Amino acid sequence: MKKLRLNSRVRRVLEGRSRGLTFIEVLLAIAILGVISIAFMSALSTSSNVLILADERTTAESLSRRQMEYVKSQSYSPETMVTDPIYQKIDGIPEGYSLWSVDINGEKVEQITGIPWDSENNKPADMDNGLQKISLVVTHKDKYNQDKVIYTFINDNPYWADGVEITLEGYKVDR
Repeated sequence: MKKLRLNSRVRRVLEGRSRGLTFIEVLLAIAILGVISIAFMSALSTSSNVLILADERTTAESLSRRQMEYVKSQSYSPETMVTDPIYQKIDGIPEGYSLWSVDINGEKVEQITGIPWDSENNKPADMDNGLQKISLVVTHKDKYNQDKVIYTFINDNPYWADGVEITLEGYKVDR
């Protein structure tokens, strides 16, 4: 059997003009794929962090609303001369979360405290006239095991609790 020899013109037509990808083209394709992968992974990481933060805030708001409703269901405790009225905390606080309150001096305290409130001047009252302000603060342990305050708005009352981030404020009325 005779071997068939193709001349150079026919061989170029059958093989095409290119003999393959160059090294630079391969490197460029890998670089583009790498940039797209990094952007995708960054977006995935950011969305994961946002979901964690949203979950923390939702849990904090739910805890503070549950606590506020629980305080409102308890009997009214008028202020004594020695201490602010203290209300019980709710049960079932998730691990890592803590409920705090703000006392009459604007300090964060562990008990849930009602503060006699002067609604006309928007500041603590000297005597309990049947209206108490309850300010709740929810904290959550961060990855360094430090308490991180979670808040939905910041208290901007210049007369009271300067700089304390308040999760929820409500009023208890003596009926």
